[in-house]
Amino acid sequence: MSTAPAHDTTAEDVRPAKNGFDKFFEISRRGSTLGTEIRGGIVTFVTMAYIVILNPIILGGTKDVAGLALNGQQVAAVTALTAGVMTILFGLISRLPFAFAAGLGINSFLAVSVVGQLTWPEAMGLVIIDGLIIVLLSATGLRRMIMDAIPMELKIAITVGIGLFIAFIGMVDAGFVSATGLGSPPVGLGADGSIATIPTALFVLTLLLAAILMARKIKAALLIALVSGTVLSMIIEAIWHLGAKGPKNPGGWSMSIPTLPSQWLSMPDLSLVGHVDLVGSWGRIGAIACIMLVFTLVFSNFFDAMGTMTGLAEEAGLSDGKGNFPRLKSALIIEGVGAVMGGATSGSSNTVFVESASGIGEGARTGVANLVTGVLFLLAMFLTPLTSIVPSEVAAAALVIVGALMMSQIRRVDFHEISVLIPVFVTVVAMPFTYSIANGIGAGFIAWVVVRSLAGKARQISPLLWIVAVGFAIYFARGPLELLIGG
Repeated sequence: MSTAPAHDTTAEDVRPAKNGFDKFFEISRRGSTLGTEIRGGIVTFVTMAYIVILNPIILGGTKDVAGLALNGQQVAAVTALTAGVMTILFGLISRLPFAFAAGLGINSFLAVSVVGQLTWPEAMGLVIIDGLIIVLLSATGLRRMIMDAIPMELKIAITVGIGLFIAFIGMVDAGFVSATGLGSPPVGLGADGSIATIPTALFVLTLLLAAILMARKIKAALLIALVSGTVLSMIIEAIWHLGAKGPKNPGGWSMSIPTLPSQWLSMPDLSLVGHVDLVGSWGRIGAIACIMLVFTLVFSNFFDAMGTMTGLAEEAGLSDGKGNFPRLKSALIIEGVGAVMGGATSGSSNTVFVESASGIGEGARTGVANLVTGVLFLLAMFLTPLTSIVPSEVAAAALVIVGALMMSQIRRVDFHEISVLIPVFVTVVAMPFTYSIANGIGAGFIAWVVVRSLAGKARQISPLLWIVAVGFAIYFARGPLELLIGG
Protein backbone atom coordinates (compact mmCIF):
# COMPACT_ATOMS: atom_id res chain seq x y z
CA MET A 1 0.00 0.00 0.00
CA SER A 2 1.34 3.41 -0.90
CA THR A 3 1.60 6.00 1.83
CA ALA A 4 0.96 8.83 -0.58
CA PRO A 5 -2.18 10.86 0.14
CA ALA A 6 -5.17 9.48 -1.67
CA HIS A 7 -6.44 12.95 -2.51
CA ASP A 8 -3.14 14.49 -3.55
CA THR A 9 -4.09 15.21 -7.14
CA THR A 10 -3.89 18.08 -9.54
CA ALA A 11 -6.90 20.26 -10.23
CA GLU A 12 -7.45 18.40 -13.53
CA ASP A 13 -7.42 15.03 -11.73
CA VAL A 14 -10.05 15.88 -9.13
CA ARG A 15 -13.13 13.76 -9.76
CA PRO A 16 -16.51 15.51 -9.82
CA ALA A 17 -18.92 14.78 -6.98
CA LYS A 18 -21.46 12.09 -7.79
CA ASN A 19 -24.22 13.53 -5.59
CA GLY A 20 -24.91 15.90 -2.71
CA PHE A 21 -23.63 13.42 -0.13
CA ASP A 22 -20.37 13.01 -2.05
CA LYS A 23 -20.04 16.78 -2.41
CA PHE A 24 -20.70 17.49 1.28
CA PHE A 25 -18.08 15.03 2.52
CA GLU A 26 -15.71 15.64 -0.43
CA ILE A 27 -15.35 11.90 -1.01
CA SER A 28 -14.40 12.04 -4.68
CA ARG A 29 -12.46 15.27 -4.22
CA ARG A 30 -10.18 13.55 -1.73
CA GLY A 31 -9.70 10.57 -4.03
CA SER A 32 -11.75 8.18 -1.91
CA THR A 33 -14.85 6.06 -2.43
CA LEU A 34 -17.86 5.22 -0.28
CA GLY A 35 -16.67 1.63 0.05
CA THR A 36 -13.23 2.74 1.17
CA GLU A 37 -14.73 5.04 3.79
CA ILE A 38 -16.95 2.27 5.14
CA ARG A 39 -14.00 -0.12 5.37
CA GLY A 40 -11.91 2.56 7.06
CA GLY A 41 -14.65 3.26 9.59
CA ILE A 42 -14.99 -0.42 10.42
CA VAL A 43 -11.22 -0.84 10.87
CA THR A 44 -11.07 2.20 13.15
CA PHE A 45 -13.86 0.80 15.30
CA VAL A 46 -12.23 -2.62 15.50
CA THR A 47 -8.97 -1.10 16.75
CA MET A 48 -10.80 1.20 19.20
CA ALA A 49 -13.53 -1.12 20.53
CA TYR A 50 -11.30 -2.16 23.41
CA ILE A 51 -12.04 1.20 25.11
CA VAL A 52 -15.58 -0.03 25.90
CA ILE A 53 -13.96 -2.81 27.93
CA LEU A 54 -10.89 -0.98 29.27
CA ASN A 55 -12.49 2.30 30.41
CA PRO A 56 -14.78 0.54 32.94
CA ILE A 57 -11.75 -1.34 34.28
CA ILE A 58 -9.82 1.91 34.83
CA LEU A 59 -12.67 4.06 36.16
CA GLY A 60 -14.72 1.32 37.83
CA GLY A 61 -11.75 -0.18 39.60
CA THR A 62 -11.00 2.88 41.74
CA LYS A 63 -12.91 4.12 44.76
CA ASP A 64 -13.22 7.87 45.31
CA VAL A 65 -12.61 9.83 48.50
CA ALA A 66 -16.06 8.80 49.74
CA GLY A 67 -15.28 5.13 49.18
CA LEU A 68 -17.61 4.77 46.18
CA ALA A 69 -16.73 3.21 42.82
CA LEU A 70 -18.42 3.65 39.45
CA ASN A 71 -20.47 0.71 38.18
CA GLY A 72 -18.58 -1.06 35.38
CA GLN A 73 -21.62 -1.76 33.18
CA GLN A 74 -22.78 1.82 33.50
CA VAL A 75 -19.31 3.09 32.55
CA ALA A 76 -19.27 0.78 29.52
CA ALA A 77 -22.64 2.15 28.38
CA VAL A 78 -21.69 5.82 28.66
CA THR A 79 -18.26 5.10 27.13
CA ALA A 80 -19.92 3.72 23.99
CA LEU A 81 -22.61 6.44 23.98
CA THR A 82 -20.19 9.36 24.22
CA ALA A 83 -17.74 7.88 21.73
CA GLY A 84 -20.54 7.31 19.22
CA VAL A 85 -22.09 10.77 19.56
CA MET A 86 -18.77 12.64 19.49
CA THR A 87 -17.39 10.62 16.57
CA ILE A 88 -20.50 11.26 14.49
CA LEU A 89 -20.59 14.96 15.48
CA PHE A 90 -16.96 15.41 14.49
CA GLY A 91 -17.52 13.60 11.21
CA LEU A 92 -20.52 15.76 10.31
CA ILE A 93 -19.00 19.13 11.23
CA SER A 94 -15.28 18.73 10.55
CA ARG A 95 -15.74 15.98 7.94
CA LEU A 96 -12.48 14.34 8.92
CA PRO A 97 -11.84 10.63 9.69
CA PHE A 98 -10.80 11.21 13.32
CA ALA A 99 -12.78 9.07 15.78
CA PHE A 100 -13.39 9.99 19.44
CA ALA A 101 -13.42 8.00 22.68
CA ALA A 102 -12.46 8.33 26.34
CA GLY A 103 -8.81 9.41 26.45
CA LEU A 104 -6.60 6.91 28.26
CA GLY A 105 -4.30 9.58 29.66
CA ILE A 106 -7.11 11.54 31.27
CA ASN A 107 -9.05 8.58 32.65
CA SER A 108 -5.89 7.14 34.19
CA PHE A 109 -5.02 10.52 35.71
CA LEU A 110 -8.52 10.76 37.21
CA ALA A 111 -8.34 7.27 38.67
CA VAL A 112 -4.80 7.56 40.02
CA SER A 113 -4.38 11.21 41.04
CA VAL A 114 -7.79 12.88 41.37
CA VAL A 115 -10.45 10.68 42.97
CA GLY A 116 -8.28 10.04 45.98
CA GLN A 117 -9.06 13.67 46.83
CA LEU A 118 -12.55 14.07 45.32
CA THR A 119 -15.74 12.17 44.66
CA TRP A 120 -16.35 10.89 41.13
CA PRO A 121 -19.02 13.55 40.39
CA GLU A 122 -16.60 16.26 41.57
CA ALA A 123 -13.79 14.82 39.44
CA MET A 124 -16.05 14.79 36.37
CA GLY A 125 -16.96 18.41 37.16
CA LEU A 126 -13.30 19.33 36.74
CA VAL A 127 -13.27 17.49 33.40
CA ILE A 128 -16.18 19.66 32.23
CA ILE A 129 -14.31 22.82 33.30
CA ASP A 130 -11.27 21.54 31.42
CA GLY A 131 -13.39 21.10 28.29
CA LEU A 132 -14.97 24.54 28.58
CA ILE A 133 -11.52 26.14 28.81
CA ILE A 134 -10.37 24.26 25.70
CA VAL A 135 -13.51 25.31 23.81
CA LEU A 136 -12.84 28.93 24.78
CA LEU A 137 -9.20 28.75 23.68
CA SER A 138 -10.27 27.18 20.37
CA ALA A 139 -13.12 29.62 19.72
CA THR A 140 -10.90 32.65 20.35
CA GLY A 141 -8.27 31.36 17.96
CA LEU A 142 -5.53 30.96 20.57
CA ARG A 143 -5.27 27.22 20.01
CA ARG A 144 -4.91 27.80 16.25
CA MET A 145 -2.24 30.44 16.90
CA ILE A 146 -0.26 27.94 18.95
CA MET A 147 -0.50 25.38 16.15
CA ASP A 148 0.67 27.97 13.62
CA ALA A 149 3.63 28.84 15.85
CA ILE A 150 4.93 25.27 15.76
CA PRO A 151 7.73 24.82 13.17
CA MET A 152 7.02 22.32 10.41
CA GLU A 153 9.93 20.17 11.57
CA LEU A 154 8.30 19.73 14.96
CA LYS A 155 4.91 18.97 13.38
CA ILE A 156 6.53 16.19 11.37
CA ALA A 157 8.32 14.98 14.50
CA ILE A 158 4.95 14.84 16.29
CA THR A 159 3.56 12.65 13.49
CA VAL A 160 6.55 10.31 13.62
CA GLY A 161 6.53 10.22 17.42
CA ILE A 162 2.84 9.28 17.42
CA GLY A 163 3.63 6.53 14.93
CA LEU A 164 6.27 5.04 17.22
CA PHE A 165 3.97 5.55 20.21
CA ILE A 166 1.04 3.63 18.75
CA ALA A 167 3.37 0.91 17.45
CA PHE A 168 4.74 0.57 20.97
CA ILE A 169 1.19 0.45 22.36
CA GLY A 170 0.41 -2.33 19.90
CA MET A 171 3.45 -4.37 20.86
CA VAL A 172 2.72 -3.96 24.57
CA ASP A 173 -0.95 -4.87 24.14
CA ALA A 174 0.08 -7.96 22.21
CA GLY A 175 2.59 -9.08 24.81
CA PHE A 176 5.41 -8.79 22.25
CA VAL A 177 7.02 -6.19 24.52
CA SER A 178 6.62 -6.53 28.27
CA ALA A 179 8.07 -5.17 31.50
CA THR A 180 10.85 -7.34 32.83
CA GLY A 181 10.47 -6.31 36.44
CA LEU A 182 14.24 -6.46 36.73
CA GLY A 183 14.99 -2.75 36.52
CA SER A 184 17.57 -3.19 33.76
CA PRO A 185 16.49 -3.57 31.05
CA PRO A 186 13.02 -2.26 32.00
CA VAL A 187 11.34 -3.96 29.01
CA GLY A 188 12.05 -7.04 26.98
CA LEU A 189 10.76 -9.38 24.31
CA GLY A 190 7.64 -11.31 25.32
CA ALA A 191 8.16 -13.45 28.40
CA ASP A 192 11.77 -14.03 29.48
CA GLY A 193 13.09 -12.90 26.11
CA SER A 194 10.92 -15.05 23.85
CA ILE A 195 7.44 -15.25 22.37
CA ALA A 196 5.91 -17.62 24.87
CA THR A 197 2.16 -17.39 24.32
CA ILE A 198 -0.22 -18.31 21.53
CA PRO A 199 -1.96 -14.87 21.56
CA THR A 200 1.38 -13.14 21.00
CA ALA A 201 2.21 -15.54 18.20
CA LEU A 202 -1.19 -14.74 16.67
CA PHE A 203 -0.27 -11.04 16.82
CA VAL A 204 2.90 -11.75 14.83
CA LEU A 205 0.95 -13.81 12.30
CA THR A 206 -1.71 -11.09 11.86
CA LEU A 207 1.01 -8.44 11.54
CA LEU A 208 2.83 -10.41 8.83
CA LEU A 209 -0.42 -11.09 6.96
CA ALA A 210 -1.32 -7.39 6.97
CA ALA A 211 2.17 -6.43 5.81
CA ILE A 212 2.13 -8.96 2.97
CA LEU A 213 -1.34 -7.91 1.78
CA MET A 214 -0.38 -4.23 1.88
CA ALA A 215 2.91 -4.89 0.06
CA ARG A 216 0.92 -6.62 -2.66
CA LYS A 217 -1.47 -3.62 -2.74
CA ILE A 218 -4.53 -5.71 -1.86
CA LYS A 219 -7.60 -3.58 -1.13
CA ALA A 220 -8.95 -3.80 2.42
CA ALA A 221 -5.64 -5.32 3.51
CA LEU A 222 -5.95 -4.27 7.16
CA LEU A 223 -9.58 -5.34 7.41
CA ILE A 224 -8.84 -8.73 5.84
CA ALA A 225 -5.95 -9.26 8.26
CA LEU A 226 -8.04 -8.28 11.29
CA VAL A 227 -10.96 -10.50 10.31
CA SER A 228 -8.63 -13.42 9.55
CA GLY A 229 -6.81 -12.97 12.86
CA THR A 230 -10.11 -12.83 14.76
CA VAL A 231 -11.51 -15.97 13.12
CA LEU A 232 -8.26 -17.82 13.80
CA SER A 233 -8.28 -16.64 17.42
CA MET A 234 -11.82 -17.98 17.87
CA ILE A 235 -10.75 -21.35 16.47
CA ILE A 236 -7.71 -21.41 18.76
CA GLU A 237 -9.82 -20.57 21.80
CA ALA A 238 -12.37 -23.24 20.89
CA ILE A 239 -9.61 -25.87 20.69
CA TRP A 240 -7.27 -24.92 23.54
CA HIS A 241 -9.51 -22.87 25.87
CA LEU A 242 -6.78 -20.38 26.73
CA GLY A 243 -9.08 -18.17 28.82
CA ALA A 244 -8.21 -14.81 30.34
CA LYS A 245 -4.64 -13.87 31.14
CA GLY A 246 -3.76 -13.70 34.82
CA PRO A 247 -1.11 -14.63 37.40
CA LYS A 248 -2.13 -18.29 37.22
CA ASN A 249 -2.66 -18.21 33.44
CA PRO A 250 0.09 -16.12 31.78
CA GLY A 251 -0.65 -17.63 28.39
CA GLY A 252 -4.24 -16.37 28.15
CA TRP A 253 -5.82 -13.49 26.24
CA SER A 254 -4.84 -10.13 27.73
CA MET A 255 -8.13 -8.22 27.52
CA SER A 256 -10.95 -10.15 25.90
CA ILE A 257 -11.59 -13.81 25.10
CA PRO A 258 -12.52 -14.37 21.41
CA THR A 259 -15.69 -16.39 21.79
CA LEU A 260 -19.24 -15.82 20.62
CA PRO A 261 -21.26 -14.56 23.61
CA SER A 262 -24.24 -16.49 24.92
CA GLN A 263 -26.15 -13.21 25.21
CA TRP A 264 -25.89 -10.80 22.29
CA LEU A 265 -28.21 -7.99 23.36
CA SER A 266 -28.22 -5.97 26.57
CA MET A 267 -30.04 -2.75 27.37
CA PRO A 268 -27.55 0.02 28.26
CA ASP A 269 -27.74 1.57 31.73
CA LEU A 270 -27.18 5.32 31.27
CA SER A 271 -27.68 6.28 34.93
CA LEU A 272 -24.30 8.05 35.06
CA VAL A 273 -25.36 10.72 32.54
CA GLY A 274 -25.53 14.04 34.38
CA HIS A 275 -24.03 12.60 37.57
CA VAL A 276 -21.72 15.61 37.98
CA ASP A 277 -20.80 18.18 40.64
CA LEU A 278 -19.22 21.33 39.19
CA VAL A 279 -18.51 23.19 42.43
CA GLY A 280 -18.02 20.58 45.16
CA SER A 281 -14.30 20.10 44.47
CA TRP A 282 -13.50 23.76 45.15
CA GLY A 283 -14.88 23.53 48.66
CA ARG A 284 -13.40 20.12 49.36
CA ILE A 285 -9.72 20.70 48.45
CA GLY A 286 -9.52 24.46 47.88
CA ALA A 287 -9.09 26.72 44.86
CA ILE A 288 -5.32 26.34 44.47
CA ALA A 289 -5.41 22.54 44.41
CA CYS A 290 -8.33 22.61 41.94
CA ILE A 291 -6.51 25.05 39.67
CA MET A 292 -3.47 22.75 39.57
CA LEU A 293 -5.66 19.77 38.69
CA VAL A 294 -7.49 21.71 35.97
CA PHE A 295 -4.14 23.03 34.67
CA THR A 296 -2.89 19.45 34.33
CA LEU A 297 -6.08 18.33 32.61
CA VAL A 298 -6.02 21.24 30.14
CA PHE A 299 -2.35 20.84 29.27
CA SER A 300 -2.62 17.11 28.75
CA ASN A 301 -5.89 17.33 26.79
CA PHE A 302 -4.88 20.39 24.77
CA PHE A 303 -1.57 19.16 23.43
CA ASP A 304 -2.33 15.46 23.28
CA ALA A 305 -5.29 16.12 20.96
CA MET A 306 -3.46 18.79 18.98
CA GLY A 307 -0.56 16.45 18.35
CA THR A 308 -2.85 13.56 17.45
CA MET A 309 -4.87 15.62 14.95
CA THR A 310 -1.69 17.02 13.40
CA GLY A 311 -0.29 13.53 12.97
CA LEU A 312 -3.49 12.04 11.61
CA ALA A 313 -4.02 14.87 9.13
CA GLU A 314 -0.44 14.52 7.94
CA GLU A 315 -0.78 10.77 7.48
CA ALA A 316 -4.07 11.20 5.60
CA GLY A 317 -2.52 13.80 3.31
CA LEU A 318 -5.07 16.39 4.42
CA SER A 319 -2.66 19.01 5.74
CA ASP A 320 -1.06 21.84 3.79
CA GLY A 321 2.59 22.84 3.75
CA LYS A 322 2.22 24.46 7.19
CA GLY A 323 0.60 21.46 8.84
CA ASN A 324 -2.94 22.89 8.88
CA PHE A 325 -5.95 20.91 7.67
CA PRO A 326 -9.54 21.62 6.52
CA ARG A 327 -11.98 23.10 9.06
CA LEU A 328 -9.26 23.26 11.68
CA LYS A 329 -11.09 25.70 13.98
CA SER A 330 -14.26 23.63 14.13
CA ALA A 331 -12.18 20.49 14.75
CA LEU A 332 -10.44 22.12 17.72
CA ILE A 333 -13.72 23.39 19.18
CA ILE A 334 -15.44 20.00 18.88
CA GLU A 335 -12.45 18.33 20.53
CA GLY A 336 -13.06 20.59 23.53
CA VAL A 337 -16.74 19.66 23.45
CA GLY A 338 -15.60 16.04 23.74
CA ALA A 339 -14.15 16.80 27.17
CA VAL A 340 -17.38 18.50 28.25
CA MET A 341 -19.48 15.59 26.97
CA GLY A 342 -17.21 13.02 28.58
CA GLY A 343 -17.42 14.75 31.94
CA ALA A 344 -21.20 15.15 31.68
CA THR A 345 -21.66 11.42 31.07
CA SER A 346 -19.03 10.37 33.68
CA GLY A 347 -17.10 8.45 31.01
CA SER A 348 -14.07 10.80 31.23
CA SER A 349 -12.86 13.31 28.67
CA ASN A 350 -13.39 12.22 25.07
CA THR A 351 -10.73 13.13 22.58
CA VAL A 352 -9.40 12.21 19.14
CA PHE A 353 -8.05 8.67 19.24
CA VAL A 354 -4.70 7.93 17.67
CA GLU A 355 -6.10 4.53 16.62
CA SER A 356 -8.01 6.46 13.93
CA ALA A 357 -4.78 6.07 11.99
CA SER A 358 -5.74 2.45 11.35
CA GLY A 359 -8.80 3.57 9.37
CA ILE A 360 -6.70 6.16 7.56
CA GLY A 361 -4.25 3.40 6.73
CA GLU A 362 -7.17 1.52 5.20
CA GLY A 363 -7.91 4.57 3.01
CA ALA A 364 -10.40 6.66 5.01
CA ARG A 365 -10.15 10.35 4.14
CA THR A 366 -13.52 11.87 5.08
CA GLY A 367 -16.07 12.15 7.85
CA VAL A 368 -18.06 9.27 6.35
CA ALA A 369 -15.66 6.89 8.09
CA ASN A 370 -16.57 8.64 11.34
CA LEU A 371 -20.26 8.06 10.72
CA VAL A 372 -19.57 4.33 10.37
CA THR A 373 -17.36 4.21 13.46
CA GLY A 374 -19.83 6.29 15.47
CA VAL A 375 -22.83 4.14 14.56
CA LEU A 376 -20.88 1.02 15.53
CA PHE A 377 -20.11 2.58 18.92
CA LEU A 378 -23.79 3.36 19.45
CA LEU A 379 -24.67 -0.22 18.53
CA ALA A 380 -22.01 -1.36 20.99
CA MET A 381 -24.19 0.03 23.79
CA PHE A 382 -26.67 -2.74 23.02
CA LEU A 383 -24.13 -5.30 21.81
CA THR A 384 -21.49 -4.85 24.49
CA PRO A 385 -20.73 -8.62 24.61
CA LEU A 386 -19.80 -8.56 20.90
CA THR A 387 -17.10 -5.92 21.38
CA SER A 388 -15.01 -8.56 23.12
CA ILE A 389 -14.81 -10.89 20.10
CA VAL A 390 -11.71 -9.22 18.60
CA PRO A 391 -8.78 -9.87 20.96
CA SER A 392 -6.43 -6.97 21.62
CA GLU A 393 -3.55 -9.09 20.28
CA VAL A 394 -5.18 -9.06 16.83
CA ALA A 395 -6.13 -5.37 16.91
CA ALA A 396 -2.57 -4.53 17.98
CA ALA A 397 -1.23 -5.66 14.62
CA ALA A 398 -3.04 -2.78 12.89
CA LEU A 399 -1.46 -0.28 15.28
CA VAL A 400 2.05 -1.50 14.46
CA ILE A 401 1.41 -1.34 10.70
CA VAL A 402 0.02 2.19 10.91
CA GLY A 403 2.89 3.26 13.17
CA ALA A 404 5.29 2.16 10.45
CA LEU A 405 3.39 4.18 7.83
CA MET A 406 3.44 7.31 10.01
CA MET A 407 7.17 6.95 10.64
CA SER A 408 7.83 7.36 6.92
CA GLN A 409 7.17 11.12 7.28
CA ILE A 410 10.59 11.53 8.89
CA ARG A 411 12.15 11.65 5.42
CA ARG A 412 10.87 15.23 5.09
CA VAL A 413 13.10 16.55 7.89
CA ASP A 414 16.56 17.91 7.08
CA PHE A 415 18.87 16.47 9.74
CA HIS A 416 22.01 18.29 8.62
CA GLU A 417 21.42 21.05 11.20
CA ILE A 418 22.03 19.83 14.75
CA SER A 419 19.70 22.45 16.25
CA VAL A 420 16.87 20.78 14.29
CA LEU A 421 18.02 17.20 14.79
CA ILE A 422 18.09 17.27 18.61
CA PRO A 423 14.58 18.75 19.23
CA VAL A 424 13.07 16.48 16.57
CA PHE A 425 14.78 13.45 18.08
CA VAL A 426 13.64 14.39 21.61
CA THR A 427 10.03 14.82 20.41
CA VAL A 428 9.99 11.48 18.61
CA VAL A 429 11.52 9.33 21.35
CA ALA A 430 9.85 11.00 24.34
CA MET A 431 6.37 9.91 23.22
CA PRO A 432 6.89 6.13 23.35
CA PHE A 433 9.43 6.30 26.17
CA THR A 434 7.11 8.29 28.48
CA TYR A 435 3.91 6.73 27.08
CA SER A 436 2.45 10.19 26.43
CA ILE A 437 1.94 12.34 23.33
CA ALA A 438 1.74 15.51 25.43
CA ASN A 439 5.06 14.76 27.13
CA GLY A 440 6.76 14.32 23.77
CA ILE A 441 5.37 17.61 22.48
CA GLY A 442 6.44 19.43 25.64
CA ALA A 443 9.95 18.01 25.63
CA GLY A 444 10.29 18.90 21.94
CA PHE A 445 9.06 22.46 22.46
CA ILE A 446 11.48 23.08 25.31
CA ALA A 447 14.39 21.54 23.39
CA TRP A 448 13.53 23.61 20.30
CA VAL A 449 13.46 27.02 22.00
CA VAL A 450 16.54 26.33 24.13
CA VAL A 451 18.77 24.72 21.50
CA ARG A 452 17.69 26.94 18.60
CA SER A 453 17.98 30.18 20.58
CA LEU A 454 21.44 29.35 21.96
CA ALA A 455 22.49 28.34 18.46
CA GLY A 456 21.78 31.89 17.29
CA LYS A 457 18.30 31.25 15.86
CA ALA A 458 16.29 33.07 18.56
CA ARG A 459 14.69 35.50 16.09
CA GLN A 460 13.19 32.58 14.16
CA ILE A 461 11.25 31.37 17.20
CA SER A 462 7.67 32.59 17.71
CA PRO A 463 7.12 34.37 21.06
CA LEU A 464 4.06 32.16 21.49
CA LEU A 465 6.27 29.07 21.31
CA TRP A 466 8.38 30.50 24.13
CA ILE A 467 5.25 30.98 26.24
CA VAL A 468 4.10 27.43 25.59
CA ALA A 469 7.58 26.05 26.36
CA VAL A 470 7.56 27.86 29.71
CA GLY A 471 4.10 26.47 30.35
CA PHE A 472 5.37 22.95 29.68
CA ALA A 473 8.32 23.54 32.01
CA ILE A 474 5.79 24.38 34.74
CA TYR A 475 3.71 21.36 33.74
CA PHE A 476 6.70 19.03 34.08
CA ALA A 477 7.61 20.57 37.45
CA ARG A 478 4.07 20.57 38.79
CA GLY A 479 4.89 18.00 41.50
CA PRO A 480 7.47 20.16 43.33
CA LEU A 481 5.37 23.28 42.66
CA GLU A 482 2.33 21.68 44.30
CA LEU A 483 4.46 20.86 47.33
CA LEU A 484 5.74 24.45 47.51
CA ILE A 485 2.26 25.91 47.15
CA GLY A 486 0.84 23.44 49.63
CA GLY A 487 3.63 24.21 52.07
